[in-house]
Amino acid sequence: MKDNFEVVFERELFPQGTAASMDALDEVERLEKMLSVFRFDSKIQYINSTAHEEPVAVEPELFDLMTLCLDFAELTGGAVDITSGPLWKIWGFAKREGRVPSDVEIADTLKNVDYRSVQLDSGEHTVTFTKSGIELNFGCVGKGFAVDAGAKKLREQGVDRFRFQGGLSSILAEGADWTFGIAHPLRPGQRLTELTLNNAAVATSGSDKQFFRHKGHRYSHIIDPRTGRPAEGVLSATVIAPTGTLAELLSTAFFVLGPDWAEKYCAEHSDVSALFVLPARKGNLCDVRRIGIDCDRPEQHEELNFC
Repeated sequence: MKDNFEVVFERELFPQGTAASMDALDEVERLEKMLSVFRFDSKIQYINSTAHEEPVAVEPELFDLMTLCLDFAELTGGAVDITSGPLWKIWGFAKREGRVPSDVEIADTLKNVDYRSVQLDSGEHTVTFTKSGIELNFGCVGKGFAVDAGAKKLREQGVDRFRFQGGLSSILAEGADWTFGIAHPLRPGQRLTELTLNNAAVATSGSDKQFFRHKGHRYSHIIDPRTGRPAEGVLSATVIAPTGTLAELLSTAFFVLGPDWAEKYCAEHSDVSALFVLPARKGNLCDVRRIGIDCDRPEQHEELNFC
C-alpha cells in the first residue's frame, strides 16, 4: 500500500525529512495491515470472521474510526456504509471484472448491508455484529485516514511544510501552496482543472478509473448502499476539508447523494468545499458545479478549464 503513497518536502529546509518520510510511510503500511480486506492476516479480516460470534477488542484508533464511519452512515442515511463491501463484490469490482448481478442477487446481498448491525462498546472498546454475513470494508476512508496518520508522523519530527499523497485520490498539503490536478473523468490522462491547496486535504471520488459498460450503460464502482446499485448522476466529486479522513468520507457521500445535498452540508460547514463534474445537460461533454470554492480564499485557488 505504501508504494502508492508519496511525500514531497524541501530537503534544504528539513534535513530530517527523509527519515521522517520513511516513518510516515511505515505508518501507512502499519495501517494497511490493520484495515486491508485483501490481507488474510489483517485485523479487519479477523473482525469480519469473528465479530458475529463474540465481541472483538479493537485498538483505540480503529475504534474511533469505526465510530466516525457509523456516525457518517447515520448522517447520510446509509449512503456511506462500511458494511457495503459485499455489493462491491457482486458487481465484480473486487476482481476488476465488472458484471451486472440479478435483482435477486442484489436483494439477497442487501440483507447483509446494514451499518446498524455493527455494535460498538465504548467502555470495553469492542465491536460486535448482531448477525452473520456482515463485513467491514474501509475503502471509502482508508487512504484519507492513512494520509492523516502519516502527516502526524511528519509533524512530530518537525516537518511542517509538505504534501502527503495517497494515490491520485487523497492529498494533504501543509505549510505552503501546493498545486495538484483533478483528472477529467471522461478523458483518460487529461486534467480537468488544477487546485492550489494549503493547510487542508482534498479527496476525489470518481468513475474515471473503475467502471464498465454493459448494453450501452456506464456503471461506476461507487455503489449506493441503499439501492445496491452503482451511484448515478455524478462523474466525480472532489472535496476540500480539514483532514484527509473527512475529505474522503465526504467525497463518497457527495458522489452518492449529489450536489444539492452537498450544497446544504457545505452551507453548514464553512471549512468544506466541493467541485462536481456532472453529466452534460446540453452540448458540453460534462458540466462543472463549484460549491464553496472561492478564488479569494487563501487556502484554495482553482483555475477551471472547459469540459
